[in-house]
Formats: sequence, C-alpha cells, structure tokens
Amino acid sequence: MDTQSNGALAGTRIVDLTRILAGPLCAMMLGDMGADIVKVEPPGTGDDTRTWGPPFCAGEAAYFLGINRNKRSLTLNLAAPAGQAVLRRLLERADVVIDNFKLGTLAKWGFTDAWFDEHAPRLVRCQITGYGSTGPKAQLPGYDFILQAESGLMSICGPADGGPTKYGVAIVDVCTGMLACNAILAALNARGRTGRGQKVEVSLYESSLAMLVNVAANVLVTGKGGGRFGNGHPSIVPYTTYAAADAMMALAVGNDTQFAKAASVLGHPEWAQDPRFATNRARVENRDLIDGLIGAALATDQVDTWLARLKAVGVPCGRINTVAQAFDDAQTAARRMVETVAHPTIGELKMLGIPFKFSDTPAAVRRPPPLLGEHTDAVLGELGLDAAAIATLRADKVV
Repeated sequence: MDTQSNGALAGTRIVDLTRILAGPLCAMMLGDMGADIVKVEPPGTGDDTRTWGPPFCAGEAAYFLGINRNKRSLTLNLAAPAGQAVLRRLLERADVVIDNFKLGTLAKWGFTDAWFDEHAPRLVRCQITGYGSTGPKAQLPGYDFILQAESGLMSICGPADGGPTKYGVAIVDVCTGMLACNAILAALNARGRTGRGQKVEVSLYESSLAMLVNVAANVLVTGKGGGRFGNGHPSIVPYTTYAAADAMMALAVGNDTQFAKAASVLGHPEWAQDPRFATNRARVENRDLIDGLIGAALATDQVDTWLARLKAVGVPCGRINTVAQAFDDAQTAARRMVETVAHPTIGELKMLGIPFKFSDTPAAVRRPPPLLGEHTDAVLGELGLDAAAIATLRADKVV
C-alpha cells in the first residue's frame, strides 16, 4: 500500500476536528481524493464511534473503520492551553479545517474570526452544525434521527397505512457530509481566484430539508402532498416493489413507452390502450388498481425470468438484494466497490470502495483507518516539536 498521493487533492492539508459521521465522512472523501488528513481526537477515548459496536474487529469498531480511512490520528486535549497551542500550529499550516463542535467552542479557545483572518487567512473553515449558526434552534445539537423526524423525511417513509419510518442508514448525516465535501471543494476553488479562504457552513437541518427535493417542490407549489406511499413514488406509477413467484423485485417505469413494453411482457398489451392506464397521470390516479394487476401477473413466474424479459425491452427493474448479495454482485467487483487494505492490528480489512473515479488523478485507499493516536509523534514532529517537547506533552496528558 502506497501512502503517497497522486490524487486530485495531493498536497492539500486538512485538519479533521469532527467525530461521529457527517464530518468524518466528509474528511474521508477528501482523503480518498488525495488530501493529507490529520484527525484530531481526544486522548484515551478518541472519536465516539470507536466504541460503537458490535461488531468489532480486533477491538476496532466496524462503524469507525468504515468512515476513517486515509487519515492520520493525532490525540490532543483541546481543552488544555498546550493543546490549543498545538492546534494553532496545525491550523497555520493547513488548507482546510472541519469541525462539528457546539457553536462558539473554537472561539472560546481563542480561534475567533479575527484570529483566522490574521493567522490563517487562506484557510477554508467548514463548520458542520445541527441547525446552522442563526435562528431559534441554532444552539441545539443535531442528531440524524431527530432531523429525519423534524424535516418531514420520516413522514414520507413507510407504508401508506402505517406510521412514519426512518431510513435504514443515517441518511441526513451522510448527505450532510457529502454537501460539506462539495462546499469545501468550491471554497478551495474560489481561493485559487481570490487568494483567501472563507467560512463554509453546512447543517443537518438544512441538508435534511434539501433532501426533500421533488417532494418539497410538490408541497411548495400546491400547499399539500408529502404523504407516504410505501415503496411507491408520489408522481410515477408503476414505480414500486412486487413479489414474483420466488422473490421480491423492483419495477421503475418512467414513461408511457416503457409502460407499454412492460404491459406486453406481462402478457397484457391492452393495458397500454386502457384510458385508466395509458398515461402516467391516469396510472397515478388508478395506482392501487394497476399495481394490483401487475402484482398478480408477476406472481405467476420467477423473478429471474421477469427480470430477463423486462430488461431485454429496456424496462428498468431489479432484484431486491440483501447487502451481502449486493457486495457479491459481479458489477460491485468490476467497479472495485469492495477494497482490501492492510490494517496494523486486524490484518486484511475489507471496506467499501471509492464511488468516484478520476482518469488522471486517481482516488485511492492509501491508509487504513488509524489506531487512536497512531501518528501523534509524526504529526507533532512535522510541526517542529522535538522529542523532549513531545514527551512533555505526553506527560502532561495533552496528547
């Protein structure tokens, strides 16, 4: 494993002050693109997710392992003046800092806007919060599950005749991390033009509202909508899951031409001429009827038979896989979406691959997720501290 980077962000130095999911995911994506990520963690405990399990692998939590590769771990007590002094050195040499502290924490430690303007004017500062820096909820902490509830996301998930349901992953955290990564890249691009860094704000609250996309548009335009349709779509039919004779499958008909093809494959070409089903609008108005007819037809044969016939005529469809089945798919292997990395205590560690591919500046898994404090001495040495100074910091429990 080569720790040298040829990625798009090679030479970019990033200080990751975040924990849990949104911030660490953001930093990991930047690391996958080639940036040097220094993850700052509290001595003795580290990122909260180091204890989030089971499952554990050789004492390391799978949750932590999944979102912290391509980073170096520096333990640092930021509540101590000596720890803040080390952080000052880090920030003065960095291109980006990402934090998800409670509002005002960095300023309390002396890292005010004025400090950044004077000592690190080229630094891009990304602040990830629960609700943003203004408004009546600004001081509240943000939790993915609560934001799924408050934003309306939960209200549109689940069976039509059931209760609100959360997503199977912390989707607000994930999307917030991706938006933060995107915003950081834009700020770095702007710095190339202006010569100055800037402050970037991303919040779970705003991300969760932005994730409503077409549902938000429907509600804003009509003043209503946003109900639950189970696995269905509010504006497209048929677009849901069905039970074939042996397994479940998903069918996603996006236009009237695809519907006519699907109807023919299912043995009912007359559906395409039926005024109740001929147009998408008609099918939406007769959702339960057409879904029932399609379900009855699909129940007569096995899923692989239907998938082959529907795909042959260009109708979008797929088997409903387990996560393990998805990882075993030949397409997953072809796109290198499972990587194996050598970990210092685990050995061979399988992890998710990188979802973006570059033709000239390849993204790569260069480092395994770090052990707590694994790179403390190396990073401090790069900041100009000698062995005696490092030993003093360790004796004083600063690192």
